[in-house]
Amino acid sequence: MDSPGSSILSRLGTVRVGTLSRPKLEAVALALEAYAEAVEVCGHAVESGVSEQPVGFAEIVRGARTRAQRAYAAGSCELGVGIEDGLVVLSELGGEVLNVGAAVVTDGDREALGFTSLFAYPPACVQPALEDRAPIGEVFDALWRAEKGEPAPEPSGRSLGNIGMLSLGVLPRSEYGRHAVVCALVRFLHPEMYPSPLFGEENCTAETIDKALSRG
Repeated sequence: MDSPGSSILSRLGTVRVGTLSRPKLEAVALALEAYAEAVEVCGHAVESGVSEQPVGFAEIVRGARTRAQRAYAAGSCELGVGIEDGLVVLSELGGEVLNVGAAVVTDGDREALGFTSLFAYPPACVQPALEDRAPIGEVFDALWRAEKGEPAPEPSGRSLGNIGMLSLGVLPRSEYGRHAVVCALVRFLHPEMYPSPLFGEENCTAETIDKALSRG
């Protein structure tokens, strides 16, 4: 027998995503295809409400949540999805700086959060992104051209993604993002096991997101 959550997802018709990025739209489509047969995934150019180069879990999640909410409000749909990448400084690991992506899924009432795996950018990319908030994708593409002499036909964020290039195509951007969306969908697959709202009724500030993340 299907669980309540799986039956909800199997009835999906339209899912709106807060981006026009092809790899991110593919990530959502790939995540949903296991649960629903014919879902229309629509992309929307929305503002994230955070800096172009987010730093820290709170800012990354806030950007993903804002994208999801604005996508959901863009038209009739069952779900809105937001995906936001950024850098986190892990003080527990000696200040290691890693990239992580967050996915937030909303049905207008409930919200769910999932993350990608984390990876390290070349050190030459990190300082401009952290100190100047330069978009790290652009910094990475410039470094790749300088070091490899292999200019991409389009920005890597619109194709394989930075992790796709670093992994030599083994982990493309769409697959990287798919993991975060699937992890977020867990709350929708098993709603009876997740009765409490993720963010509650509080405003989506850095403090309230940190509180939500700490309570799990």
